[in-house]
Formats: sequence, C-alpha cells, structure tokens
Amino acid sequence: MADDMTKRIARFIEPFRVSPGSSVELAKDFDPGFKGGIEKKKDGVELLHEGIELLTDYQARLAAQDTYGVLVILQALDAAGKDGTIRHVMSGLNPQGVRVESFKVPSARELNQDFLRRYQKRLPSRGEIGIFNRSHYEEVLVVRVHPENLLRQKLPPATRKHHVWTRRYEAINDWEQYLSENGFRIVKLFLNLSKEEQRVRFLRRIDLPDHNWKFSSHDVEERESWDDYQEAFSEMFSHTSTEWAPWHVIPADRKWFARIAAGAVIANALIEIDPQYPRLGDQALRDLEKAKLQLEAEAPSGAASDPFKAGESGGNRRANGDAVAPVTPARPEG
Repeated sequence: MADDMTKRIARFIEPFRVSPGSSVELAKDFDPGFKGGIEKKKDGVELLHEGIELLTDYQARLAAQDTYGVLVILQALDAAGKDGTIRHVMSGLNPQGVRVESFKVPSARELNQDFLRRYQKRLPSRGEIGIFNRSHYEEVLVVRVHPENLLRQKLPPATRKHHVWTRRYEAINDWEQYLSENGFRIVKLFLNLSKEEQRVRFLRRIDLPDHNWKFSSHDVEERESWDDYQEAFSEMFSHTSTEWAPWHVIPADRKWFARIAAGAVIANALIEIDPQYPRLGDQALRDLEKAKLQLEAEAPSGAASDPFKAGESGGNRRANGDAVAPVTPARPEG
C-alpha cells in the first residue's frame, strides 16, 4: 500500500469520525448531504471500484493470516441504504470470508437472555469480515425510543430506572474493548439520512411497482419518532464512540457517496490492521521444494517441467500447448 494512498484515505474519512469523548448533536454536527469534494457521481463510481479492489486484496490477506477478525456495525434509519451499501461495497469480496447478520425483533427465548447474548453468538471468526445489519445498538435506540420494549425484556425493576441507558453504554463499551483486545477490529458506521430524503425514498417505494415490496407502513409510523431517534443517536455517539471503536457518521443523502465513504472507512481499518500473508518456516519450504521436484519429474515428453519457471525452454507454454504470457509466482490465496 503506497503511503500517499493510506494518508489520502485517512484524510477523506476524518470528517466522518466521531471524536471519542465529544458531545454530539447529530443534526448540528453532521451534514447528510456532504460530498467530501467529490462533485460527480461518475468520479465516485471510479473511486468505489478502486476501493473494492483494495478491499479484495486486504480480505485475502486477512483470511490467510487468520489472526484478526473485522466486525462492521451498520446502523441507520429506514431507507438510508444499508442493504445497498453492503451489496456494493462487498461486491468484490470472497463470500466465504464475509458473513452478514441481520437482527430482527428478538424472539421470546432471546428476551429471556441478557441483551448482548444474541449478538455475541453471531460474531465473525478470525480471518472473517462480519457485518451486523442493525446490531446491539438497537438496545439503546429502538428500545429507548419505545420503552415498552424494555418491559418485554423482563428486567428487574431496579435496573429499569433512568440509569439503564448509562449502564448499557458502559456494557457495550466494555464488550467492544474486550473484542478489540482479542484481535477483532470493530468498524461502526451510521448512514446519516435527512428527513426530506427519507420522505422522497418512501414515495419512490410507493410509486414504483417493483419497489412496493420494500415499503412498510411501520416505516412511516417510525418516522413520527424522528426527533426522538435523532436524540437517541446523538446520545449513543456521545457515549459509545471510543478510541478502540469510534463511530463514523456517513452522509447518506447520495447513495453513491455513502458507498464510497463506507468502503473507505472499512478499507482504512484493514490498512491499520495490515494483515500479511504467512511466511513459511524452513521445514515447510523444504517440503515445497521436494513436492516441486516430484511434480517436475512427472512432466510428459515435450512439456515444460515447470510452466511458471522463467527462462526454462518452453517455460511460457502450458502442458496442453497453449501459449501463455510469463507468469510471476502466485501469492497464497486466503
């Protein structure tokens, strides 16, 4: 990774970062229409493709090293583009190394457990990128805006008083720090959509027949709690943006820009982890050389003993006689 590109990505995402310890007022501090100096969508699409190539390379390294895992937490109000962001940003990655977990209304069994348990069970493994489409932060967002949900969780009366949210922030921070210390990088993204853009997107879902399935009257009902959600988000950022897991507020009024920004934040996390392909020890290298000699000895008459060995007679020709360009040794795959 060129140092100038690393610095360019870091500068690009800096306006989205919620400084740990800061007091946030979402509507005042972050503009949903911000474009970061990228004025044309076509320029944005080119950048997104470059970012996907970068993520593909780093995902392969992450899987090969098998030491770190990445958890991407994606929060937003309805119609902000969570599904599209996941689909576009992760489009070039190996699906074997990416897991997307969506959290719906908790089941009766889950309501009988502590509030973090169902999220704990669906964490990524080392070498994987896990995406939480909604997450444990619903427990300080939806549950806070609709306190009747707190009653459904059957908490002891003493724990349902005003300090419940402070305690949950502390529990979340402690849990995320524990994960971070154990090699799991947490990337927290909030897609910040304006109220007017949400209105327009809801109308689009109603007016276009092939988008009708996306619309739910519940979405409009939740829109009535817009101000309450803005306050809940502001409190969440203020209390849970930490040095080990900072929040990034992604401007989402333009879907193409939101995808670029989200991809850049994820890429920056992988750059900072800097996973490397494993280096083989002396015995493993000797085993490779032994296997190589055996395979070369099995070459049929007229075929190159090693079609990837530069300079060998016929070395740029495959065993079946098809001409190929010179090939450099391939890196181990994740």
